[in-house]
Parts: sequence; structure tokens; C-alpha cells
Amino acid sequence: MSRTRIGAVALAAVGALVLAACSSGGSGAPATTGAGGTTAAAEPVTITYSNFISNGGNEANLAKIVTAFEAANPGITVTVKTLPYADYYTALQTDVAAGTAADVVDVESATYGALADSGALAELKGVDASVYKPSLLAAYQRDGKQYGLPSSFSTVVLFYNKDLFDKAGVAYPTSSWTWADEQAAAKKLTDSANGVFGDYQPISYNEFYKTVAQAGGTFLSSDGKKAAFNSPQGIAAAQWLVGKNGTVMPTAAQGAGTPDFDSKLFHDGKLAMWHTGIWMFGANADAAFTWDVAVEPGDTQKASALFSNAVAVTATSKHQDAAQKFAEYLTSSKTMVDTRLAAGWELPTIADETQLGAYLTKGAPANRQAVFDSLDKTVLAPSIGANQNQMQDAVTAKLTEAAAGRLSVQDALSQAEAEVNALLG
Repeated sequence: MSRTRIGAVALAAVGALVLAACSSGGSGAPATTGAGGTTAAAEPVTITYSNFISNGGNEANLAKIVTAFEAANPGITVTVKTLPYADYYTALQTDVAAGTAADVVDVESATYGALADSGALAELKGVDASVYKPSLLAAYQRDGKQYGLPSSFSTVVLFYNKDLFDKAGVAYPTSSWTWADEQAAAKKLTDSANGVFGDYQPISYNEFYKTVAQAGGTFLSSDGKKAAFNSPQGIAAAQWLVGKNGTVMPTAAQGAGTPDFDSKLFHDGKLAMWHTGIWMFGANADAAFTWDVAVEPGDTQKASALFSNAVAVTATSKHQDAAQKFAEYLTSSKTMVDTRLAAGWELPTIADETQLGAYLTKGAPANRQAVFDSLDKTVLAPSIGANQNQMQDAVTAKLTEAAAGRLSVQDALSQAEAEVNALLG
């Protein structure tokens, strides 16, 4: 998912999307092969790309890829619009409903389904499937048809400030750490007098479904028809998150939950441990302290959050051929691979893993192997289609009430369970 990614938002107004997507745009200018293997459109075209993937530190990296694409395709110009992750899906929903969506748009595994089912996305034909990791490519198919191309995948790991650990005389996180180890370290690392916090983990839906898995539970029942988080494992997960608030972690009144607050806190050297995604490697490359990462601790088991992003061509695009050409370049070109690996900007979804080996030696953090180790045990975000947004908001809202002391953890989960079941019913 940046963004500190984590609070995935889904599209709710599917009916509006269907109406907007009913009139598909033209196919765009056909491409011809030119000297040196470059391609040029028969007629110059300008396509638009709306994204959240580069927001928060990777805008220049995206610009490199766009520039290289335009050089290889001189008849196609790409205009980029970048939005914060928190605002992106509201804007996309509005644009799709109005018929003004960009030619190419970012989507993610949790939100793709509602868009594809609404008819808002164009079918992508002639895609070389061998280029992509099969499971990730399949995630963006419907009835055997391709409606999106996976652009990246990433996991959430535990960032930590080695200088703060050294100053406090605390041993660095290891792969064998549990919640108890993290909690003990966070208490020792918290220095209220100097504005230093020991830990930061957002109190949100995205962290909750993951910590439920780390406690050995599940967010939904096996058939996906009812909530399963109001359980001993779910209570343990909620208590783990809520218990940090105002102790080893800042409260909402101190800034927690505001956009990019946690990123700034870590970058300023005021945060010892931070639960966030590998997409933040690049944004912290110039930090004035030594930092590293480890696989997130679990309670009864490990469970790392796995995210996948993709790009899609909208059904209303008037230049679908050119748009698909850009989508393919953005997800499979060597320029894209090299740029992402150099920046630590999530991982490409290419099938050729030999191209990814250089990732391990690209500088901070030193323990990039933790990214691959985190894949040993992963958990995907639960997805329920059109009501995804309401489900996420309901869970986050109740956990927030518990963190503020207005609800007990048990009452918060009971109320969230009732709301989620109503959405599933």
C-alpha cells in the first residue's frame, strides 16, 4: 500500500461507478516501432496518471520512470497527479462518478474488486503474463480477464533507531522477539522529559486485523460471512494496540493519527520503534541517525501484513492503447525495477527474482533480508467488496474510542462486531 500506508480505503458508491463507466473511451493511438527499438504513437497523445504510490518521498522516483517511458515512446506524454493516500480514493470515486477519471489509476488489492465489478476499468489485452509473479497478476483478474497490472508489493516491518537503543542500553530487536519483548524495550526507551517515545503503531483497522493474526486469531470467519475478531485473540490484539496509547506512544492530542506525524517523529530521532511499511525506506535515507529493521514481533505467531498495488486503465480513457503501454512500462520495465530497488520503494512484482538480488545491498537499512523473511508468514487485508470502507471505518472508530477511554476494549469489539456483521449480512 505510503504513505504510512496503513488505513486502506475502499470505494463505496459502486452504483455511481457503474453509471460513470458505461461509456468506454476510445482505444488511443496505435503504436509503431521506430529506430533503436523505441515506439511512437501514430498521433501524439497525452495521457494522465493519478497515483498515491509516490506520495511521501517517491515523487522524484516516479518522475524518473515517466521520463524514461516518454523517451522510449516519443509520441506519448504522461501528466502525473499525485495525491496523499488518505485522500486518493475519495478523489478517485468522485472522478469516476463524474466520468473524469485519469487514463491510468492506482488501485490496490483491497479496493480493486469494487472498481472492476463496477465496469470502471478497461480490460487489458495481450499482456505478457510471464513477466509478473503469477499470484499477484491473478489478483487483478475477473473471469479470466485482466483489469489491472501489479506494480509493487510490500510488507510491514519494525523500524528502529539504533542510536536510541544504544543510548538506553537496550538490545536490538531480533527475529525471535514477541510482543512482550517489544513492550519491555519500549518502556525502557520512552523518555518523556526529552520527548522520545518508545513505540508507534497506529490504532486502526489495518493494524488490528494483523495483530489479531499475530495473536492466533482471524478477523473474519472462514466463510467470510461474519466477524470473528470478538474473541480472546481479538481482545489481546486490541489491548496490545490500545495499551501503547499515552504510555510508550503519543496520544491523539499529542499528534498521533495526524498525516505523516509518525514519519516525522521517527525522522527527527524522537521515536525508537515504528511499525510501518518498507515503502518508507527511501524517505528515511537521509536520517541523521543509524536505523535498521526487523520482522515484526508476534504474540503466539508471526504475521506480517502483505500489500499489493496495481495500475489500471479506466474504461472512459480515450487513449487506452497508450495508457496500457504506460501501465506495462510502469510495472515491468528495467527502469522501473532499477529505480524502485535503488530507492527502497516497495518491491517490483516481476517474476525474474534474479533482478531483485541487488535489493539486499542498497544501503540503509542494513537488514533488508528482513523484508524477505517477513514473507514467511503473512496476512492479507480482509476484503468484503463494496462495504470495505464502512467496515474499516467502523473498526477504526471503535478502537479509537477505546484508546480515548470512552469504551472498554470488550465493548469496542462488541460494537464493531455488530456493525461489521450488518455490513456482511
